[in-house]
Amino acid sequence: MKLKILHPEDLQDLVCVVMGTRPGIIKQSPVIRALSEDNVPFFTIHTGQHYSYEMDLKFFEDLELPKPDIRINNLGKEQLHGEQTAEMLKGVEAALIQKRPKMVLVGGDANTNLAAALASRKLHIPVGHVEAGLRSYDWRMPEEHNRVIIDHISECLFIPSQDAEKNLKQEGVRGKIFQVGSTVVDAIAQHLPLADKKSRILNHLNLDGKKFALMTVHREENTDYFENLQLLLSLVKGLIEQFRFLIVFPVHPRTRKRMEEFNLLEEVKKISNLILLDPLGYLDFLQLLKSSSLALTDSGGLQQEACILHIPCITLRESTEWVETVQAGFNIVAGMNLETATASAEKLLSKEIQWTNLYGDGTSGKQVSAIVQRLLKEGIPVPGELNLIHG
Repeated sequence: MKLKILHPEDLQDLVCVVMGTRPGIIKQSPVIRALSEDNVPFFTIHTGQHYSYEMDLKFFEDLELPKPDIRINNLGKEQLHGEQTAEMLKGVEAALIQKRPKMVLVGGDANTNLAAALASRKLHIPVGHVEAGLRSYDWRMPEEHNRVIIDHISECLFIPSQDAEKNLKQEGVRGKIFQVGSTVVDAIAQHLPLADKKSRILNHLNLDGKKFALMTVHREENTDYFENLQLLLSLVKGLIEQFRFLIVFPVHPRTRKRMEEFNLLEEVKKISNLILLDPLGYLDFLQLLKSSSLALTDSGGLQQEACILHIPCITLRESTEWVETVQAGFNIVAGMNLETATASAEKLLSKEIQWTNLYGDGTSGKQVSAIVQRLLKEGIPVPGELNLIHG
Protein backbone atom coordinates (compact mmCIF):
# COMPACT_ATOMS: atom_id res chain seq x y z
CA MET A 1 0.00 0.00 0.00
CA LYS A 2 1.31 3.45 -0.93
CA LEU A 3 1.86 5.94 1.88
CA LYS A 4 -0.47 8.93 1.82
CA ILE A 5 0.53 10.54 5.13
CA LEU A 6 3.86 10.59 6.95
CA HIS A 7 3.90 10.62 10.75
CA PRO A 8 6.47 12.60 12.78
CA GLU A 9 8.34 9.42 13.68
CA ASP A 10 8.68 8.64 9.95
CA LEU A 11 10.59 11.86 9.25
CA GLN A 12 14.37 12.26 9.22
CA ASP A 13 16.53 15.12 10.55
CA LEU A 14 16.72 16.50 7.06
CA VAL A 15 15.66 19.71 5.28
CA CYS A 16 14.40 19.89 1.71
CA VAL A 17 15.00 23.10 -0.29
CA VAL A 18 12.77 23.50 -3.35
CA MET A 19 13.36 25.73 -6.37
CA GLY A 20 12.47 25.71 -10.03
CA THR A 21 12.61 29.22 -11.48
CA ARG A 22 15.29 31.86 -11.97
CA PRO A 23 14.03 34.01 -9.05
CA GLY A 24 13.65 30.93 -6.87
CA ILE A 25 17.21 29.80 -7.49
CA ILE A 26 18.46 33.27 -6.51
CA LYS A 27 16.27 33.44 -3.38
CA GLN A 28 17.26 29.99 -2.16
CA SER A 29 21.00 30.25 -2.95
CA PRO A 30 21.90 32.01 0.35
CA VAL A 31 19.79 29.47 2.27
CA ILE A 32 21.52 26.55 0.56
CA ARG A 33 24.92 28.11 1.22
CA ALA A 34 24.10 28.78 4.90
CA LEU A 35 22.70 25.29 5.51
CA SER A 36 25.86 23.83 4.01
CA GLU A 37 28.15 26.05 6.10
CA ASP A 38 26.19 25.20 9.27
CA ASN A 39 26.34 21.46 8.52
CA VAL A 40 22.56 21.13 8.48
CA PRO A 41 21.61 17.98 6.54
CA PHE A 42 19.59 18.94 3.46
CA PHE A 43 18.81 18.05 -0.12
CA THR A 44 17.45 20.07 -3.04
CA ILE A 45 14.61 19.51 -5.49
CA HIS A 46 14.35 21.31 -8.83
CA THR A 47 10.77 21.23 -10.10
CA GLY A 48 11.71 21.89 -13.73
CA GLN A 49 9.44 24.95 -14.11
CA HIS A 50 12.28 26.79 -15.86
CA TYR A 51 14.15 24.29 -17.97
CA SER A 52 16.23 26.19 -20.57
CA TYR A 53 19.97 26.50 -19.96
CA GLU A 54 19.83 30.32 -19.80
CA MET A 55 16.98 30.38 -17.27
CA ASP A 56 18.20 27.42 -15.23
CA LEU A 57 21.62 25.70 -15.28
CA LYS A 58 23.46 28.94 -16.08
CA PHE A 59 22.24 30.29 -12.74
CA PHE A 60 23.61 27.30 -10.84
CA GLU A 61 26.97 27.92 -12.52
CA ASP A 62 26.98 31.67 -11.82
CA LEU A 63 25.84 31.21 -8.22
CA GLU A 64 28.35 28.38 -7.76
CA LEU A 65 25.66 26.05 -6.44
CA PRO A 66 25.76 22.26 -6.64
CA LYS A 67 23.34 20.79 -9.14
CA PRO A 68 19.97 19.77 -7.64
CA ASP A 69 19.84 16.38 -5.95
CA ILE A 70 16.45 15.65 -7.52
CA ARG A 71 15.09 17.11 -10.75
CA ILE A 72 11.57 16.74 -12.11
CA ASN A 73 11.77 16.44 -15.88
CA ASN A 74 9.50 16.80 -18.91
CA LEU A 75 7.65 19.92 -17.76
CA GLY A 76 8.28 21.60 -21.10
CA LYS A 77 5.24 19.94 -22.66
CA GLU A 78 2.85 21.29 -19.99
CA GLN A 79 1.34 24.66 -20.95
CA LEU A 80 -1.56 25.27 -18.54
CA HIS A 81 -1.17 26.31 -14.89
CA GLY A 82 -3.08 23.27 -13.67
CA GLU A 83 -1.12 20.79 -15.80
CA GLN A 84 2.21 22.27 -14.80
CA THR A 85 1.37 22.48 -11.11
CA ALA A 86 -0.02 18.93 -11.09
CA GLU A 87 3.13 17.47 -12.64
CA MET A 88 5.35 19.30 -10.16
CA LEU A 89 3.14 18.26 -7.24
CA LYS A 90 3.37 14.60 -8.30
CA GLY A 91 7.14 14.78 -8.67
CA VAL A 92 7.75 16.57 -5.37
CA GLU A 93 5.40 14.23 -3.50
CA ALA A 94 7.28 11.16 -4.76
CA ALA A 95 10.62 12.68 -3.75
CA LEU A 96 9.37 13.61 -0.28
CA ILE A 97 8.01 10.12 0.35
CA GLN A 98 11.41 8.75 -0.58
CA LYS A 99 13.49 11.23 1.48
CA ARG A 100 11.08 12.03 4.37
CA PRO A 101 12.50 15.39 5.53
CA LYS A 102 11.32 17.16 8.69
CA MET A 103 10.85 20.46 6.87
CA VAL A 104 10.39 21.67 3.29
CA LEU A 105 11.56 25.20 2.41
CA VAL A 106 9.91 26.95 -0.53
CA GLY A 107 10.83 30.45 -1.68
CA GLY A 108 8.57 32.93 -3.43
CA ASP A 109 5.25 32.78 -5.29
CA ALA A 110 5.77 30.70 -8.45
CA ASN A 111 3.75 27.56 -9.21
CA THR A 112 6.86 25.63 -8.11
CA ASN A 113 6.35 26.76 -4.54
CA LEU A 114 2.61 26.11 -4.50
CA ALA A 115 3.14 22.56 -5.79
CA ALA A 116 5.86 21.82 -3.22
CA ALA A 117 3.90 23.35 -0.34
CA LEU A 118 0.77 21.36 -1.23
CA ALA A 119 2.72 18.13 -1.58
CA SER A 120 4.31 18.71 1.84
CA ARG A 121 1.03 19.69 3.47
CA LYS A 122 -0.77 16.56 2.21
CA LEU A 123 2.04 14.37 3.58
CA HIS A 124 2.03 16.24 6.93
CA ILE A 125 5.58 17.53 6.42
CA PRO A 126 6.02 21.05 7.88
CA VAL A 127 6.45 23.88 5.36
CA GLY A 128 8.72 26.92 5.72
CA HIS A 129 7.96 29.80 3.34
CA VAL A 130 10.93 32.03 2.54
CA GLU A 131 9.67 35.48 1.41
CA ALA A 132 6.28 35.08 3.08
CA GLY A 133 3.69 37.78 3.65
CA LEU A 134 3.93 39.74 0.41
CA ARG A 135 0.62 40.99 -0.97
CA SER A 136 -0.38 42.98 -4.06
CA TYR A 137 -4.09 42.52 -3.28
CA ASP A 138 -4.53 42.06 -7.05
CA TRP A 139 -6.56 38.87 -7.31
CA ARG A 140 -6.06 38.73 -11.10
CA MET A 141 -2.46 37.64 -10.57
CA PRO A 142 -1.82 33.88 -10.27
CA GLU A 143 1.15 34.68 -8.02
CA GLU A 144 -1.17 36.37 -5.52
CA HIS A 145 -3.24 33.19 -5.23
CA ASN A 146 -0.04 31.22 -4.64
CA ARG A 147 1.25 33.60 -1.95
CA VAL A 148 -1.95 33.46 0.05
CA ILE A 149 -2.34 29.68 -0.17
CA ILE A 150 1.29 28.95 0.71
CA ASP A 151 1.26 31.31 3.69
CA HIS A 152 -1.87 29.73 5.12
CA ILE A 153 -0.52 26.18 4.95
CA SER A 154 2.98 26.95 6.25
CA GLU A 155 4.23 26.25 9.76
CA CYS A 156 7.09 28.77 9.48
CA LEU A 157 6.85 32.11 7.69
CA PHE A 158 10.19 33.81 6.98
CA ILE A 159 9.30 37.40 6.14
CA PRO A 160 11.35 40.21 4.52
CA SER A 161 9.68 43.24 6.13
CA GLN A 162 7.31 44.62 8.77
CA ASP A 163 4.62 45.15 6.11
CA ALA A 164 4.71 41.41 5.45
CA GLU A 165 4.15 40.73 9.15
CA LYS A 166 1.20 43.12 9.18
CA ASN A 167 -0.36 41.35 6.18
CA LEU A 168 -0.02 37.93 7.78
CA LYS A 169 -1.45 39.01 11.13
CA GLN A 170 -4.40 40.68 9.45
CA GLU A 171 -5.17 37.41 7.67
CA GLY A 172 -4.79 35.37 10.84
CA VAL A 173 -2.24 32.87 9.58
CA ARG A 174 -1.56 30.00 11.96
CA GLY A 175 2.16 29.54 11.34
CA LYS A 176 4.97 31.16 13.32
CA ILE A 177 6.40 34.37 11.85
CA PHE A 178 10.14 35.06 11.72
CA GLN A 179 11.37 38.40 10.38
CA VAL A 180 14.69 37.67 8.67
CA GLY A 181 14.88 40.18 5.80
CA SER A 182 15.25 39.18 2.17
CA THR A 183 17.64 36.51 0.94
CA VAL A 184 17.93 38.49 -2.32
CA VAL A 185 19.99 41.07 -0.38
CA ASP A 186 22.35 38.24 0.56
CA ALA A 187 22.54 36.95 -3.01
CA ILE A 188 23.42 40.38 -4.40
CA ALA A 189 26.02 41.05 -1.70
CA GLN A 190 27.60 37.65 -2.25
CA HIS A 191 27.76 37.85 -6.04
CA LEU A 192 28.18 41.51 -7.00
CA PRO A 193 31.99 41.41 -6.45
CA LEU A 194 32.09 38.31 -8.66
CA ALA A 195 30.03 40.09 -11.33
CA ASP A 196 32.43 43.06 -11.22
CA LYS A 197 35.33 40.69 -11.68
CA LYS A 198 34.00 38.25 -14.26
CA SER A 199 31.29 39.96 -16.32
CA ARG A 200 32.28 41.55 -19.63
CA ILE A 201 28.74 42.39 -20.71
CA LEU A 202 29.17 46.19 -20.67
CA ASN A 203 32.23 45.98 -22.89
CA HIS A 204 30.61 43.38 -25.13
CA LEU A 205 27.58 45.65 -25.73
CA ASN A 206 29.72 48.80 -25.92
CA LEU A 207 27.80 50.31 -22.99
CA ASP A 208 30.69 51.62 -20.89
CA GLY A 209 29.84 55.17 -19.85
CA LYS A 210 26.52 55.22 -21.73
CA LYS A 211 23.12 55.96 -20.25
CA PHE A 212 20.70 53.07 -20.63
CA ALA A 213 17.60 51.48 -19.12
CA LEU A 214 17.30 47.76 -18.46
CA MET A 215 13.93 46.18 -19.30
CA THR A 216 12.40 42.76 -18.66
CA VAL A 217 8.87 41.66 -19.58
CA HIS A 218 7.55 38.14 -19.13
CA ARG A 219 4.16 38.08 -17.37
CA GLU A 220 1.22 36.51 -19.13
CA GLU A 221 -0.96 39.61 -18.91
CA ASN A 222 1.69 41.57 -20.83
CA THR A 223 2.93 38.95 -23.29
CA ASP A 224 0.01 36.67 -24.14
CA TYR A 225 -2.18 39.34 -25.74
CA PHE A 226 -1.41 41.04 -29.05
CA GLU A 227 -2.78 44.39 -27.90
CA ASN A 228 -0.61 44.45 -24.78
CA LEU A 229 2.56 43.63 -26.69
CA GLN A 230 1.70 46.46 -29.09
CA LEU A 231 1.36 48.76 -26.09
CA LEU A 232 4.80 47.63 -24.95
CA LEU A 233 6.31 48.53 -28.32
CA SER A 234 4.69 51.97 -28.23
CA LEU A 235 5.97 52.50 -24.70
CA VAL A 236 9.52 51.51 -25.66
CA LYS A 237 9.54 53.77 -28.72
CA GLY A 238 8.09 56.67 -26.71
CA LEU A 239 10.61 56.42 -23.87
CA ILE A 240 13.56 56.16 -26.26
CA GLU A 241 12.35 59.21 -28.17
CA GLN A 242 11.66 61.22 -25.01
CA PHE A 243 14.83 60.44 -23.03
CA ARG A 244 17.36 59.67 -25.77
CA PHE A 245 18.72 56.62 -23.98
CA LEU A 246 19.29 53.03 -24.95
CA ILE A 247 17.02 50.29 -23.68
CA VAL A 248 18.63 46.89 -23.11
CA PHE A 249 16.06 44.12 -23.32
CA PRO A 250 16.98 40.51 -22.41
CA VAL A 251 14.00 38.70 -23.93
CA HIS A 252 12.35 35.96 -21.89
CA PRO A 253 11.62 32.77 -23.92
CA ARG A 254 7.86 33.23 -23.46
CA THR A 255 8.02 36.85 -24.66
CA ARG A 256 10.08 35.97 -27.74
CA LYS A 257 7.69 33.12 -28.57
CA ARG A 258 4.66 35.40 -28.36
CA MET A 259 6.35 38.09 -30.47
CA GLU A 260 7.01 35.47 -33.13
CA GLU A 261 3.43 34.15 -32.97
CA PHE A 262 2.02 37.69 -33.30
CA ASN A 263 4.48 38.58 -36.10
CA LEU A 264 5.92 41.41 -34.02
CA LEU A 265 9.53 40.28 -33.63
CA GLU A 266 10.80 41.88 -36.84
CA GLU A 267 9.12 45.16 -35.89
CA VAL A 268 10.79 45.01 -32.47
CA LYS A 269 14.19 44.40 -34.05
CA LYS A 270 13.81 47.59 -36.12
CA ILE A 271 13.34 49.87 -33.08
CA SER A 272 16.31 52.22 -32.94
CA ASN A 273 18.36 52.18 -29.70
CA LEU A 274 16.69 48.99 -28.46
CA ILE A 275 19.21 46.21 -27.78
CA LEU A 276 17.64 42.75 -27.83
CA LEU A 277 19.47 39.98 -25.97
CA ASP A 278 18.93 36.34 -25.16
CA PRO A 279 18.31 35.64 -21.44
CA LEU A 280 21.36 36.46 -19.34
CA GLY A 281 23.16 34.67 -16.54
CA TYR A 282 23.04 36.15 -13.06
CA LEU A 283 26.47 37.82 -13.11
CA ASP A 284 25.91 39.58 -16.44
CA PHE A 285 22.41 40.61 -15.35
CA LEU A 286 23.70 42.04 -12.06
CA GLN A 287 26.38 44.00 -13.89
CA LEU A 288 23.87 45.46 -16.32
CA LEU A 289 21.38 46.35 -13.60
CA LYS A 290 24.02 47.95 -11.40
CA SER A 291 25.21 50.11 -14.32
CA SER A 292 21.77 51.15 -15.60
CA SER A 293 19.99 54.44 -14.97
CA LEU A 294 16.51 52.96 -14.80
CA ALA A 295 14.79 49.56 -14.58
CA LEU A 296 11.60 48.83 -16.53
CA THR A 297 9.98 45.57 -15.54
CA ASP A 298 6.95 43.46 -14.77
CA SER A 299 9.08 41.16 -12.60
CA GLY A 300 8.68 41.19 -8.84
CA GLY A 301 12.26 40.01 -8.41
CA LEU A 302 13.74 42.77 -10.53
CA GLN A 303 11.77 45.45 -8.67
CA GLN A 304 13.43 44.29 -5.47
CA GLU A 305 16.88 43.82 -7.01
CA ALA A 306 16.78 47.31 -8.54
CA CYS A 307 15.93 48.97 -5.24
CA ILE A 308 18.61 47.01 -3.38
CA LEU A 309 21.14 48.28 -5.94
CA HIS A 310 19.74 51.85 -5.75
CA ILE A 311 18.37 51.83 -9.31
CA PRO A 312 15.01 53.59 -9.76
CA CYS A 313 12.32 51.31 -11.16
CA ILE A 314 9.15 51.61 -13.23
CA THR A 315 6.82 48.65 -12.83
CA LEU A 316 4.99 47.69 -16.02
CA ARG A 317 2.02 46.23 -14.15
CA GLU A 318 -1.12 47.54 -12.49
CA SER A 319 -0.02 46.47 -8.99
CA THR A 320 2.98 45.28 -7.01
CA GLU A 321 3.65 43.06 -4.02
CA TRP A 322 6.77 45.10 -3.19
CA VAL A 323 4.73 47.97 -1.75
CA GLU A 324 7.60 49.27 0.41
CA THR A 325 9.56 50.20 -2.71
CA VAL A 326 6.66 52.36 -3.92
CA GLN A 327 6.08 53.94 -0.52
CA ALA A 328 9.78 54.84 -0.30
CA GLY A 329 9.71 56.50 -3.72
CA PHE A 330 12.10 54.02 -5.35
CA ASN A 331 9.53 52.40 -7.63
CA ILE A 332 6.48 53.66 -9.54
CA VAL A 333 3.69 51.41 -10.81
CA ALA A 334 2.86 52.63 -14.33
CA GLY A 335 1.21 49.71 -16.12
CA MET A 336 1.64 49.81 -19.91
CA ASN A 337 0.57 53.44 -20.17
CA LEU A 338 3.12 55.55 -22.09
CA GLU A 339 2.02 58.82 -20.52
CA THR A 340 2.28 57.41 -16.99
CA ALA A 341 5.60 55.72 -17.74
CA THR A 342 7.05 58.92 -19.21
CA ALA A 343 5.94 61.01 -16.22
CA SER A 344 7.34 58.34 -13.88
CA ALA A 345 10.71 58.31 -15.66
CA GLU A 346 10.89 62.11 -15.53
CA LYS A 347 10.20 62.04 -11.80
CA LEU A 348 12.64 59.27 -10.96
CA LEU A 349 15.48 60.55 -13.14
CA SER A 350 15.21 64.20 -12.12
CA LYS A 351 15.26 63.89 -8.33
CA GLU A 352 17.86 62.85 -5.80
CA ILE A 353 16.47 59.69 -4.24
CA GLN A 354 17.17 59.14 -0.54
CA TRP A 355 17.88 55.42 -0.56
CA THR A 356 17.25 53.39 2.56
CA ASN A 357 17.70 49.73 3.45
CA LEU A 358 14.30 48.05 3.20
CA TYR A 359 15.09 44.35 3.32
CA GLY A 360 17.80 43.50 5.81
CA ASP A 361 21.55 43.40 6.21
CA GLY A 362 22.45 40.42 4.06
CA THR A 363 22.24 37.77 6.80
CA SER A 364 18.81 36.38 5.90
CA GLY A 365 20.11 33.02 4.72
CA LYS A 366 22.12 32.55 7.92
CA GLN A 367 19.07 33.49 10.00
CA VAL A 368 16.85 30.98 8.19
CA SER A 369 19.51 28.28 8.64
CA ALA A 370 19.87 29.02 12.37
CA ILE A 371 16.11 28.95 12.93
CA VAL A 372 15.68 25.71 10.99
CA GLN A 373 18.57 24.11 12.86
CA ARG A 374 17.00 25.04 16.19
CA LEU A 375 13.57 23.79 15.14
CA LEU A 376 14.97 20.45 14.03
CA LYS A 377 16.28 19.98 17.56
CA GLU A 378 13.39 21.46 19.53
CA GLY A 379 10.49 20.49 17.26
CA ILE A 380 8.58 22.34 14.55
CA PRO A 381 5.86 24.64 15.93
CA VAL A 382 2.40 23.19 15.26
CA PRO A 383 -0.17 25.81 14.13
CA GLY A 384 -3.23 26.25 16.35
CA GLU A 385 -5.79 23.51 15.92
CA LEU A 386 -9.41 24.24 15.09
CA ASN A 387 -11.69 24.53 18.10
CA LEU A 388 -14.29 21.85 17.45
CA ILE A 389 -17.76 22.90 18.57
CA HIS A 390 -19.95 20.02 19.65
CA GLY A 391 -23.64 20.63 19.34
